[in-house]
Amino acid sequence: MLHGVASYSFLWDPIIDRMRDRFDLIAPDLLGCGASEKPEHADHSIRGQALLMVALLDALEIDSVHLVAHDVGGGVAQILAVDHPQRLRSLTLINPVGYDYWPVQPITTMRAPVIRHLAQAVMNRSMLRLVIRHALYHKELLTAELLDAFWAPFASEEGRRGFFQLIRAINNRLLTEIQPQLQRITLPTLLVRGAADAYLSAHIISDLARDIPHAQTHTLPQGGHFIQIDLPNQISTLAAEFLSQLELSSKNME
Repeated sequence: MLHGVASYSFLWDPIIDRMRDRFDLIAPDLLGCGASEKPEHADHSIRGQALLMVALLDALEIDSVHLVAHDVGGGVAQILAVDHPQRLRSLTLINPVGYDYWPVQPITTMRAPVIRHLAQAVMNRSMLRLVIRHALYHKELLTAELLDAFWAPFASEEGRRGFFQLIRAINNRLLTEIQPQLQRITLPTLLVRGAADAYLSAHIISDLARDIPHAQTHTLPQGGHFIQIDLPNQISTLAAEFLSQLELSSKNME
């Protein structure tokens, strides 16, 4: 399970709580995020992150996984599906980035060095609260406890630096370059969009559905960008049913 920008692995907690009895789940922090290292000169691009995920699977001695990904994690997942398809059993993309519909304007603004350094210096809980609130359909879910969880990595200077290193590395070139290769993906694919995602364009899911052969698509009306928080039951059910069907089909073939 791969998270995206402005979050870390904790975002999957509501989903993990609902799926842990049926699946073995791994939710790493991307480089620069959460509890992961935050080296200043490492490759934080989506391809760099994809290579780290391959290294993680190697370290855990896991041949292949069902990959579930959100936001920028969805960009990492697309790179993995194209460059390392043998390491994946299926692909589930939830409100993913894609094509040239991203980065969104607040991210592109912060990529300018002066703005980025200023934002890193003045970033506070109130600013992050606005970002999270905009990403939720059910605004009442933004409790003090949830804000604390989002803020935890940003509380230190190192954590803020890691976030802005990731921001600096974000661009759409890699995903626009692989568009022709998406059409050769043979992995079972599930695409999920929260219709109320205020950050990412609906065209991303519709274009992925066009380009990835036989992809299943679901749109959830009351899902914002952080749909794992808005609709944990629906997301867990969709993912569990999709993965269970694949595992059943695999056993029947054996």
